[in-house]
Amino acid sequence: MQLDMTGRHALVTGGGSGIGRATAQALRGAGADVTIADRAEEAAETAIGLGTAFASLDVADEEQVEALAEQLETSGRPVDVLVTCAGVLQRTLPPDELTWKEWDLVTAVHQRGTFACCRAFGARMAKRSEGTIVLVSSIAGLRAGPLHAYGPAKAAIAHLASCLAAEWGPKNVRVNAVAPGFTETEALRRGIEDGTLESDRMAQNSALGRLVSPDEIAATILFLTSPLASAITGITLPVDAGHMCASDWTVYGGLP
Repeated sequence: MQLDMTGRHALVTGGGSGIGRATAQALRGAGADVTIADRAEEAAETAIGLGTAFASLDVADEEQVEALAEQLETSGRPVDVLVTCAGVLQRTLPPDELTWKEWDLVTAVHQRGTFACCRAFGARMAKRSEGTIVLVSSIAGLRAGPLHAYGPAKAAIAHLASCLAAEWGPKNVRVNAVAPGFTETEALRRGIEDGTLESDRMAQNSALGRLVSPDEIAATILFLTSPLASAITGITLPVDAGHMCASDWTVYGGLP
């Protein structure tokens, strides 16, 4: 069994860095035609380095999203693989200290932005009766934590995957989500450097005793977008080195 994405056109939002960049690279390596969509200027350099196309895009602006979808559809390069990696982080603050500005930004990028991309690109896939979508949620959306904007927005993404899977399944469009655990991205490293996160504690609270690499998330996304996952739709798959199954062991003295 070989994983071959030749002939597919994949759009990766937030593809300029982290999980998005690793995903764009994995899809390109499997033969897909890839477009990186990102609002960061340096993402264009990433695209050049990976040999992919680049589109400037702010997913929180639904008019930009719709315009890009229509442009690609009418130019003969319709998107049949969508991966929504665009995201922003949130400071760990009590609810009464979390500003509405920060809450709105996190929600606009993650929840609204993800829906806008699905609405624009997924609906066009459904009309063509072909396509696959992978949304990037988080284990922060599957259990409680001090991320009162980010966590609920990621939970909404997981729920959206199941809703859209049922909506578009009859049109031969699969929709799934991945829920990364603590992943060694540039953003996570900044959190460690400023003292917000502790790498040792994060690793110790996982069954495998380590963090996750962006390439491991990308490999899972690649599988879910490929024909090898042709019967899988509507799921949210944690990729967390066993963090969710192990973290509660701390109340019993820790893992064996």
